[in-house]
Amino acid sequence: MSSKEPSFRESVDLMFNRAVALMDLPPGLEEKIRVCNATYTVRFGVRLRGQIQTFTGYRSVHSEHMEPVKGGIRYAMGVNQDEVEALAALMTYKCALVEAPFGGSKGGLRIDPRQYEEHELELITRRFAYELAKRDLIHPSQNVPAPDMGTGEREMAWIADQYRRMNTTDINANACVTGKPTHAGGIQGRVEATGRGVQYALKEYFRHPEDVAQAGLSGKLDGKRIVVQGLGNVGYHAAKFLREEDGALITGIIERDGALISDKGLDVEAVRSWISNHGGVKGYADAEYVAEGAKILEKECDILIPAAMEGVINLANAHRIAAPLIIEAANGPITAGADEILREKGTVIIPDMYANAGGVTVSYFEWVKNLSHIRFGRMGRRQEEARHQLIVDELARLDEHLGGAWSMTPDFKQKYLRGADELELVRSGLDDTMRVAYQSMAEVWRTRDDVSDLRTAAYLVAIGRVALSYRAKGL
Repeated sequence: MSSKEPSFRESVDLMFNRAVALMDLPPGLEEKIRVCNATYTVRFGVRLRGQIQTFTGYRSVHSEHMEPVKGGIRYAMGVNQDEVEALAALMTYKCALVEAPFGGSKGGLRIDPRQYEEHELELITRRFAYELAKRDLIHPSQNVPAPDMGTGEREMAWIADQYRRMNTTDINANACVTGKPTHAGGIQGRVEATGRGVQYALKEYFRHPEDVAQAGLSGKLDGKRIVVQGLGNVGYHAAKFLREEDGALITGIIERDGALISDKGLDVEAVRSWISNHGGVKGYADAEYVAEGAKILEKECDILIPAAMEGVINLANAHRIAAPLIIEAANGPITAGADEILREKGTVIIPDMYANAGGVTVSYFEWVKNLSHIRFGRMGRRQEEARHQLIVDELARLDEHLGGAWSMTPDFKQKYLRGADELELVRSGLDDTMRVAYQSMAEVWRTRDDVSDLRTAAYLVAIGRVALSYRAKGL
């Protein structure tokens, strides 16, 4: 293996090539699936602080085997064409794996959002949205962005409003972008979606003892030691839910300015609050602080969750990674070279293509909600409660008939009578999606002798589905 580290784009291509070598695709179709269809580069000026500043942005469309295409817009200084195209390719495979009916796309703006006031960011975002929307690179039926690194609900609301101003008669204008605030056409559960998806992915993995044993682990998530790299939106929600709902111990949190470690487990909410008040983890009292945070990636633990940047596990540190199970909450946190080293060590990697698909899954639900113009649960919730009431009344009648010898468990009536609201329905849909996607991927992993890891299995499932779509189109 070469000592030279492949770029993110090269890593995605290497992993794609490894999978298609095990498939029987016509060479022309293989090439059609691999290449990026189009990348649009836009340079636009915005008058800020008394002068015109020029910004560079990208929107890449990897595959239109299904439309609209879907993918986030990130704001970061490291944004470049190669990165955006690699992320667009991952989106194609991710959507195919979780059966969200989208092609893959991605966008980015080369900017450090922390350097600008809110009103300045709004001007920049609206101008970027204008440049994309006038070329149908933002459109409910053609290209639907979402939040990514450096963007959130606020930016999505600005983009949706800008599109609406440009398309005043489009009744489906709200569906031009997902990840909006709930009061502006968004859906409950979208902010937590990617982190929640990571939790559901791990829960499904731990439902299969034979798969858990591959990582040299046993039992359930309860008590498992977890190190999280990056306590942004994804890392925070994943850590919070795994700690509060599944009894896992968060023994390490890695941030920009260092890391915190505690064998008894960290309080995720308290650490998050400290970071928001102090800009980093340094000075947090109830844990040991380590200045060289990246070293904690190598800390002994049961599960490692890289949830920030791509390429954090690479040729330089892969040999020293101690975690037997890694779940990629970020996009591309393990380079192709590191992936090979870890596979040889027997490390089980739950790949990004599956692990962080919670975001696009709930984005899909939001897009459907916007197109149907009705909140999930609005039509059926009270009818569901009424049907449950019939059963509760009948049980109460039987109890009375038996002279009170039998009675309902406390809280049963209250819990059973309550119909599902939008958040519960979103979580249910996400849980089902993550379970089914894992099973389709794991079946290939378990049954094919030539597939030794979940990433290759995920690529095989995803590429196979994209190939079927192209064939159905007559390509």
